[in-house]
Amino acid sequence: MSDNDNNRPVRDASLAEPALAVAARRLRTDFQLSIITLLGAAALFGIVPFGVYRFLETNYLAGAADSLISFGIISSVIYAWLSGDTERTGFALAVFCCVAGAVIGSILPDVGHLWSYPILVASFFLTRPVIAIGLNTAMVVAIIIHGTSLPSGESLWAYFATATVVSACAFIFAIRNQQQRKEMAVLARRDPLTGIRNRRSMDDALQLAASTASRTDTPYALVMLDLDHFKAINDKHGHGLGDEILVNLARMVERNTRQSDQLFRFGGEEFVLLMPGVDPDGMSAVVQGLRQKIRATLRSPDGPVTASFGAAQLGADENWEDWLKRADDALYRAKESGRDCVVIAGNNERTGG
Repeated sequence: MSDNDNNRPVRDASLAEPALAVAARRLRTDFQLSIITLLGAAALFGIVPFGVYRFLETNYLAGAADSLISFGIISSVIYAWLSGDTERTGFALAVFCCVAGAVIGSILPDVGHLWSYPILVASFFLTRPVIAIGLNTAMVVAIIIHGTSLPSGESLWAYFATATVVSACAFIFAIRNQQQRKEMAVLARRDPLTGIRNRRSMDDALQLAASTASRTDTPYALVMLDLDHFKAINDKHGHGLGDEILVNLARMVERNTRQSDQLFRFGGEEFVLLMPGVDPDGMSAVVQGLRQKIRATLRSPDGPVTASFGAAQLGADENWEDWLKRADDALYRAKESGRDCVVIAGNNERTGG
């Protein structure tokens, strides 16, 4: 139990997330889905009215083309939401839009080629930039060769030049956006102070461990450790020293565990260590070694810094939430037993002190 246990996030699995909240979260976390959805909204409110107008003007060919394009885009949006397969949907939608742009640019006089400009931009966000370049090039060439809205050589060159500039700008922006999203994805799963993985990454790792253990019978050990009286260190000596101790703790644990072991910052001064392929005896030995190493290594102006440990072996057919709770309960008992000790979940074993 942390010294700041009242600040620990509470998970209530019994509360179902509302559908609207789920949709909003998906749009926030899935960039490509948001682009596909935005394109669907543009088709619904931008292209459909044009189709209706052209039917009213008895321009049935253009109206049919607009209707087909709208149907294809909206169907892709629905498929992306239902399947979650945004990568293949984005690629198919980019191909569809570029073909549609080439067709519209070829059959509509005067303004047909103008519809290609939003497609030139959208394709870079629907699929990979290298593929988008190829699709955009094919569309522009088709419009130049077959387009009826570019009668003169000057118009052709002007369209080629502007299409090239738009594609180049979109390419640069898409590459930069891709890099930033990768960086943000890393930051979202890392603790900014210690550089180790955070609570979100831990949930995924424990879920994967429980799933792997059920298929392969691989033993897994889970250790929760909490620095003793850490709040007093922060209050007396400042958060700068507290942060330094947390960083040193993370580095020390990583140096004294295997590469296959995973260390997470659970929150505040609490850390979680996941150890695959470790039996109960191995788990006890590792935890005792870490407890002694922390006492011998970490220092504050008031003396040695100690830690309390709760450990649990993954049980047969046990889900990861119950596994984590057993380790957390063991940590609570270690704190209640005087700190600087280890409690193994299951048999209430207490060692050290």
